[in-house]
This record gives sequence, structure tokens and C-alpha cells, in this order.
Amino acid sequence: MEKTEIYILSGFLGSGKTTLLKRLLHEEKITGRKVAVMMNELGKVSIDSDVVEEDVALKELLGGCICCTIQDKLEAQLQGLLSIEKPEVIYIETTGAAHPVEVLDAVLSPLFADRLEIKGILTTVDAVRWLERKTLSPQLQQLLLEQVRHADYIILNKADELSDSKQASLTFEIQGINSKAPCVLTSHSKVSIQSIKKLTLSQNRPKKHSVSQMDLHLSTFVYQFHSSIKQEEFENFLRSLPNSIYRIKGYLKFDSSELPFLFQFSYGMPVYMKEFMNMPLNLVFIGENINWKIIEKQLADLETS
Repeated sequence: MEKTEIYILSGFLGSGKTTLLKRLLHEEKITGRKVAVMMNELGKVSIDSDVVEEDVALKELLGGCICCTIQDKLEAQLQGLLSIEKPEVIYIETTGAAHPVEVLDAVLSPLFADRLEIKGILTTVDAVRWLERKTLSPQLQQLLLEQVRHADYIILNKADELSDSKQASLTFEIQGINSKAPCVLTSHSKVSIQSIKKLTLSQNRPKKHSVSQMDLHLSTFVYQFHSSIKQEEFENFLRSLPNSIYRIKGYLKFDSSELPFLFQFSYGMPVYMKEFMNMPLNLVFIGENINWKIIEKQLADLETS
């Protein structure tokens, strides 16, 4: 089955996300791919949805952030898009308040994570605001930092308003925070669409031909169980995990129970909730600097013990 590509557009309010989306949609129209868009806005009225043409499937998520208050709505609408529209690519424009890890967590439902290919997090940065960010609250400063740190592609907008020396200083500073992501100085989100399409966030199962043993960036991994496992051994596995695994969620079945459990793990805290019907036995992981091949081997060993 062909997987649906997912691009997540991240960045603070007014940094150029919607302009970037408009450019991406124009390019997709030229190539003829089937596209869908999900737009998340904190208010109850959509402001930016008019940039999406009528022939593009659009789901609007209003009145909250997809990484917290309306996560269930996101899951339902995303599942609807996959089942009914069957797009080749989905662009998700987040609110300016969204944290990249939380957005990935919201998007990767264990019900359909194995049908998605997360291509990358595209982060737009208002270059002028970044240089003046010390005037913002500590919470907003930290959010801006996290959005840059977890990006796979960084677009530094309003660069034309900076001197050459400030442009150089800005680029040096951003690359010091995230040296792995391409960093482009531009205005009005004018970037090479082809360079964006070459992105591949390390996701799903480790690729057999991969030379790299470790993902030196935020990455995701989906493991599909084929049998039940022992709960005690699974909990031993959890205790052995590095602190840089931020989220685990999904369904798993223990030898002691006929029905599966919904499992959630956040920053070291596991939660089990018993289900009352059979569910796909998928576990979704989100982490940083993780050797997913080791995790895959450990999980496979749980099934054979």
C-alpha cells in the first residue's frame, strides 16, 4: 500500500506558514498530485482557509491546538481524509503555539500510523522577531527555540529587512541550535520546493539498507506486534529506555488478557487502559538520537520469549 506523505508546517504567528502553504499547493497543482490540507487555528473562525482552492480537500481544526485540546478531532478528521479522499500528500498547518513533538504525537495515531510517511517538519522563522525575541516571555522564547531545534527544514523569512552582518549572525545562531536542517534566508517564504520534497524524516521501521545506526534528530518509529507478550518483560523494556524517547502510544496485548490495552508513555510515565474490542497492535514511538534498530530488536525479542 502506498503511504500518504505528511508535511507539518510549524512556526510562530506571522512567520510565513500560510504563505509557504500557498506556494506548496501551487507546486502540487502543477505536478498533479492529489493533495489535502489540515489547518489548525486557535480561534473559532478560520482566517487563512481561503488560500486553499476548492479542488483541494480541506479539514479545519478550530477552537484549540491539535497538540492538546482537540487531538481527538484531529485523529478523526485525518482518518476520514485517508479513508475517503485517499490523498497522496497532506499538508498540516499548525498554530503558532504548537510544539513539534506534541504535533507529531497528535498526528501519529496507532490506528493508521503505518499508512503515513512523515516527510518532515517545515519551520518558518520571522528573522526580525527572532533577533528581538528577548522581549518575549520566557515561555514564548522557549517555544521558538524548540520549533527551530526540532525542524527538518528552516525558512528564515524577512531576511531582506536585515543587514548582511545580521543575516550572517542569524544563520550562525540558528545552525548552532540545529545543524542538521537546511537553513534558508529568504522573504515571503520563497524557497526551492524541490529541496523540501527531498526531505525524509526517519520514520516507521528502520530501513534495512541504512548505513546510519542512529537518528541524530527527532524521529518516529512504528512497531507492529504479531503476538501477545508478557507484561513484566515489557515493563523491563520500558525501564531500559533512554530519556530521549518522549512518547510511546498504541495497542498491545498481554498473555494474561484476551483483549488489548491502549498504552501511553510520556516522559517515563506509563499508562494502561483496557480496550473492549480488538485493535491493530501498533506502537508508535517519538524520540531523539535513538538507534531504532536496537528498539526493534528488543520488541521482537519480547514476542519470541
